[in-house]
Amino acid sequence: MNPIKIERYNDLFVKEISSILQTEVKDQNIRYVTITDVSITNDLSFAKVYYTIRNREYLDVTQKSLERAKSFIRKKLSERVEIRHTPELQFLYDESIEYGEKIEKILDQIQEEREDA
Repeated sequence: MNPIKIERYNDLFVKEISSILQTEVKDQNIRYVTITDVSITNDLSFAKVYYTIRNREYLDVTQKSLERAKSFIRKKLSERVEIRHTPELQFLYDESIEYGEKIEKILDQIQEEREDA
């Protein structure tokens, strides 16, 4: 499939899944999940949905809630997005934000050490 079309689907899925989580899912454990990215395979059969949450201590509860809501979210996606076959969803915690924050702290420490020297 055309990479540009897949990228459009990725962006559209981020928007639609975020909207579904905020407005239609009743489980309070996933109301404040932020969808950071979606990566759909070339054959449109699978979609990796990357998410983050504010408090990492609720990660297990959130992951289980997302797994329970997966079929509901997929059904709602099929109603909202014109696509022949709605991909299977796989929810994955996105650690890139935490990683970026860690790098930022390290850079700040290096800067402070240079200023002190």
